[in-house]
Amino acid sequence: MDNKTILTTANEFVLQGDHESFLAYCTDDTEWNFIGDQILSGKQAVREYMKETYVEPPQFDVKDLIAEGEFVTAIGKISLKDKSGKMTNYEYCDVWHFREGKLAGLRAFVVEIK
Repeated sequence: MDNKTILTTANEFVLQGDHESFLAYCTDDTEWNFIGDQILSGKQAVREYMKETYVEPPQFDVKDLIAEGEFVTAIGKISLKDKSGKMTNYEYCDVWHFREGKLAGLRAFVVEIK
């Protein structure tokens, strides 16, 4: 599979609430950098983040998916529901780094839509 297909396939598991199947597409040392917010180091940190943040599976609307070499950039909107049931909408630009066909890193630029 090419990197765009890998990312699209992995994200389908997120939409189904199947975090473990998504994490199978990540390297053990994956690093997610939410620019200006937090950095998650390693698959276990991502697992805990997903459990806490994805109370319900998020809703994605990918507008653009651009691949170049070891990188795939996804631009779109995401909506997340918190524990109180409040839905929050965001615009995002995710820059994914791939290593040997797996998600090795993420630089996420996320802005809440007011």
